[in-house]
Parts: sequence; structure tokens; C-alpha cells
Amino acid sequence: MSIRLNRAQPYALGLFRIVIGFLFACHGAASLFGVLGGAMGGGTVPAGTWPGWYAAVIQLVGGTLVALGLGTRIAALVSSGSMAYAYFKVHQPESLFPLQNGGEASAVFCWAFLLLVFTGSGALALDRLFSSRGSSGHESEPAREKAPAVSV
Repeated sequence: MSIRLNRAQPYALGLFRIVIGFLFACHGAASLFGVLGGAMGGGTVPAGTWPGWYAAVIQLVGGTLVALGLGTRIAALVSSGSMAYAYFKVHQPESLFPLQNGGEASAVFCWAFLLLVFTGSGALALDRLFSSRGSSGHESEPAREKAPAVSV
């Protein structure tokens, strides 16, 4: 059972990355273009305003890059940092706990993107497609050492 789960891990991570990136990009699109409910009840964030407009751009671009698996680690690091900023500057002054200050989404996105910084993109990422095309085909990828299965 655990061997099958280990084989599926890159695909689960890839699906996690796609969903998180897509949801994050939706927040940016809502704030910038007023789609999907828009920011502040259907409106848009005025261009160039700090920090809302910049956060929305990071959400749209970072979320799209993460969802596609292009520069995942860097995009996830910037996105995680923006959500940490949002939590501590916008939500945390209202109350310490996310359930009380409305910062659940910021906290979850922050930690989800931080996880992707360390795990990478997983399967189904465009980075992997481009990196396989860039190799000459003469060099084979080093064989991975098989991790022992752990069962409880």
C-alpha cells in the first residue's frame, strides 16, 4: 500500500500546486478586474495603490505561475511572503487568532506556498517539460535511490 502511495506522491503534490495556484490567481483576478465577485463587493482595487494593487498583481501572476509549474519555488516564495505580510499587517492587528481576525485565507496560503518552496512543483509542471527538452538526450538522469517503505 505505501509503495503505491509513494508513487502517487508527485501527482498529489502537482494537483495540490495546481489547485492552490488557481485559487490564489482567482483572488488576484477578482481584485484587479472585478470578476468572480471582485474586491470590496464587486469593485476593483485602484491601480498602483499600496498594498492592495501590488498584492493583487502578486496573487494573479504568482498564482498563475505556481498553477502552471513555471518557476514554482520562486513564485511560491514571493506569494508566501505577500501572505505573511497581509496576515501580520492587515489581519493580526485586529486579533491574534485567524478565526477572529478574518486571516484564515492569508495564513493557509502563506503556509501552502511555503511548503511548495521546499517540495518543488511535483508532477504535471511545465518546468519539467522545458527541462526535459533542454537536455541533449545523451545524459540520463541519475538513478534515484529507492527510499525504504515505512509501514505502521
